[in-house]
Amino acid sequence: MIQVINRAFDILEYVAIEPTRPKSLTEVAEAAGLNQGTCANIMKTMVNRRYLDQAGPKKGYCLGSRAYWLTGNTSYRKDILEAARPPMLHLSRQLEESCLLAVLNGDQRLIIHRELCDQPLQVQTADEKHAYDSASGRLLVGTLPDAELVKFKNRYGLPTPDVWEEAASEPKFYAQVQIIRDRGYAYQESLRQVIGYAVPVYRQEEIIASLSVYLPMYRHTTEKASLVLNSLRQAAEQISNELTPKI
Repeated sequence: MIQVINRAFDILEYVAIEPTRPKSLTEVAEAAGLNQGTCANIMKTMVNRRYLDQAGPKKGYCLGSRAYWLTGNTSYRKDILEAARPPMLHLSRQLEESCLLAVLNGDQRLIIHRELCDQPLQVQTADEKHAYDSASGRLLVGTLPDAELVKFKNRYGLPTPDVWEEAASEPKFYAQVQIIRDRGYAYQESLRQVIGYAVPVYRQEEIIASLSVYLPMYRHTTEKASLVLNSLRQAAEQISNELTPKI
């Protein structure tokens, strides 16, 4: 038996007991009978493969999207999904465009829910995509706290010109981040003539997801842009209110 595989399953089974409760490295290492260095290396690989999620710096680890999808379990980020589905359905019908709910997972923008419109021509996008290459990913990166933003940039590098030309150098990158923060939304016009808008979803004061709308350029007008942004903000506010603990 390959010992490291056995240890990885020990870790996965322990985290899965309470899949949404973040567990610290110390807690997992003790449960798996490992020293923290070995445990951290194994868990890093599991995070990269999406079988674990790191809830945040020093916040612990939860079960990741791949662990849910492997068994067909649809309860990943269940609290967010329950709050988001009704507003997203209304948003898609109101705009006659598809909308997406996404989170940041490593350097990837990960879609956790989508509502499709009835338009004959719909924008298709992968469940996982580099964060720099989507409006929703740019929003999630651009609104990271300053220290986490620096860590993200140092770990994953700057965007390449073919992905995000306006942010392809360090000064340009931070200028684009400031634009996203000042506007309160992210915008992307892709090479495939697709327009994307994304706004933040909050739990109390923490941004935990992005809500976005993507549409083909030929349906993008000044009036439509204004309607999309206003409707996105209203839907995101409704979701955020649902995620705020009631006193």
